[in-house]
Amino acid sequence: MSLDAQTLVWFTCLVAAVVLHEVSHGVVALAFGDDTAARAGRLTLNPMPHLDPFGSVIVPALGAITGLPVIGWAKPVPVSPARLRHPRRDMVWVSLAGPFTNFGLSAAAAVGARLAYAASGDPFRPFAAQPLGFRVLLSFAFVNLALGLFNLLPIPPLDGSSLLERALPARWLPAWWRFRPYGILVLFVLVFSTGLLGRLIDPFADALTRFVYRL
Repeated sequence: MSLDAQTLVWFTCLVAAVVLHEVSHGVVALAFGDDTAARAGRLTLNPMPHLDPFGSVIVPALGAITGLPVIGWAKPVPVSPARLRHPRRDMVWVSLAGPFTNFGLSAAAAVGARLAYAASGDPFRPFAAQPLGFRVLLSFAFVNLALGLFNLLPIPPLDGSSLLERALPARWLPAWWRFRPYGILVLFVLVFSTGLLGRLIDPFADALTRFVYRL
């Protein structure tokens, strides 16, 4: 399998993962009484309404081409906390819906990859020469695992920041709101300059590899 083809597999898996991540936020919000995402047409698996040109295309492509971490994001699904039945409590579940969806998809894909590898995988063949179905399942498992962990970082605009915001004492919130617009800059520095994302994901990725390959 060529580098270009494998990059396409990873990119396709990433798009699917971020779309399902965002849709899950809207579905949980709807379950708790907020139909904002539904009225905005965001409860759809069509990727086009969800994709952000910079976060969904340019940043992941640059990462794949340069060998830097492949991260990405979609346009956030609109949520109106005031429409939720219990805004402060329900927003925690809305925020967790995205990462938990990714972890669930990662677990399901990992089980599928394990079964596919047991059926037709060859330990002496490199990954690029393994059956296509196995490669897609394993790539999807890794992408969802990374996306779920990435989004739990407590840095705006990631989901982890919403959880942190709801845990902060009220007197700290004004300072937090002043920090929020600069969160994306902090995030880029941490990811691309410190290797934080790799150190966060590597132990979980190693465990996933051992599970799939029965090591």
